[in-house]
Amino acid sequence: MTCYQDLAHRVINGASPTREEALDILATPQNKLLDLVNAAYTIRSRYFGNTVHLQMLLNAKSGACQEDCHYCSQSTISDAPIDRYALLSPEKMMEGARRAADAKAQRYCIVISGRSPLQSEITQISHAVKKIKHEIPIQVCCSLGLLNGEQASQLKDAGVDRINHNLNTSEAFHPSICSTHTYQDRIDTLKHARAAGLELCSGGIVGMGEKDEDLVDLALALKEVQPDSIPLNMLYPVDGTPFGEKNDLTPARCLTILCLFRFLHPQTEIRAAGGREKNLRSLQPLALYVADSLFVDGYLTTPGLAHKEVWDMIEDIGFTVEVNYQDSENPQTETCTA
Repeated sequence: MTCYQDLAHRVINGASPTREEALDILATPQNKLLDLVNAAYTIRSRYFGNTVHLQMLLNAKSGACQEDCHYCSQSTISDAPIDRYALLSPEKMMEGARRAADAKAQRYCIVISGRSPLQSEITQISHAVKKIKHEIPIQVCCSLGLLNGEQASQLKDAGVDRINHNLNTSEAFHPSICSTHTYQDRIDTLKHARAAGLELCSGGIVGMGEKDEDLVDLALALKEVQPDSIPLNMLYPVDGTPFGEKNDLTPARCLTILCLFRFLHPQTEIRAAGGREKNLRSLQPLALYVADSLFVDGYLTTPGLAHKEVWDMIEDIGFTVEVNYQDSENPQTETCTA
């Protein structure tokens, strides 16, 4: 059995867990879970202290996606009863940015459904981002599906800071969750975004039936991508999707997976993302000893904690919300309690 604290100190000193050690982390027994979380906190506190960054999503275009991602309520094979609508106006996107700033969000993410954006959608989103950046120094992330180099450059020129495009799972397991695009398509989108000078947000979804080896492969693949942030989504089974009846996760399993990614990505922002509330349940606060970022005010088609409840949770464990906007015209740094 790996000594977690020894491994944590080796990671801080520049080592990386071996594949065997990574698998050992995932095999942590229940009675050693707090030891593992404490060791992960040793790493988290070294690089992030007790600060937490918040992020808010806007579902700017919902439903009618051509892809068959089995986990997604917006996919072409989903019968889930969700709202379906075309791209929101730039004014609605601006309103969302104001709400995100009021919630002390470090970053505001504009998300649309679909395989890849239409040129008209890129144009409208670019227009909205320019307006947002003129008024609010909040960081802007976009999650728009598959992108080519020209689209990525246009978004960068508009003021977008970061692109989200998750690898979702290992390359080997990817065909089990989607057949309408490849794992390499996702890698290519990340390469286009990086080449355009955009920051990268890329993580995964756990609880889809993957094996421990797939989770380790995903974590190691992300070491190659070197994203600026890693969102870890915990499957929220939605009725009407192929994964609607999956129930593979426990709070302990979710914490163990978060710890794996902290050990393998010690200096990268790790976000306890979609499905956090449903799957971690009463153990949500423990996730903050490992992750340094959270979503507030819900997700795309599933509910989540309101920002004031998240503020209270963060304050209750003695952590603080950090807002650190870096904007050439209007820099702002603030560390605030709820």
